[in-house]
Amino acid sequence: MNEGAIVSIVAMLGWLVLAGSALASFKLGWSRIAQLALVWLAIFAGLFVVADLLGARLPT
Repeated sequence: MNEGAIVSIVAMLGWLVLAGSALASFKLGWSRIAQLALVWLAIFAGLFVVADLLGARLPT
């Protein structure tokens, strides 16, 4: 594993901690958090499907 990959993993973990603490500050119940997670998952999955149907490709 190269140094860039390690930095990316550490940065991603930091962002997850930051997002998790922000979510915890709202004091939502577990069922509400699960509901919001499913809604966001559906949004991103829908956008992925639309982009795939339109033939969008990431630049390489």
